[in-house]
Amino acid sequence: MNIAYWCVFIAILMPYGLVIIARFPGTTLVSNLIPRVAAESITGYQQRSYWAHLNGLEAIPSFAAAVVIAQMTNVQQDTINTLALSFTGFRIAHAISYILNLGVLRSLMWAGGMVCVVSMFLSAGYN
Repeated sequence: MNIAYWCVFIAILMPYGLVIIARFPGTTLVSNLIPRVAAESITGYQQRSYWAHLNGLEAIPSFAAAVVIAQMTNVQQDTINTLALSFTGFRIAHAISYILNLGVLRSLMWAGGMVCVVSMFLSAGYN
């Protein structure tokens, strides 16, 4: 498995780590039986962690597609790996800034991740 594929794997797992932060402490048997209702009652860093979880889930398809398409069109592996590692770093920084309520930094990290995805697609298109 190459580095870019590991980055896709990390991107898939990250939202689940974030939802654990969102759910604990405070998860009870009742709230675990109705998780979507319970998610509406959390506040503060737990709520922001939940939102970061949702945003992470939304980011997976475009990132995974960009990696696969770049691979299929024989973009240089170093380019793919660099962009994939950068995306992963941006997503980690995005999640941390989301939890810490640093809105401007969060938006910049989101934009950085999207630049990586778009760059992979453009690299594939111009290859």
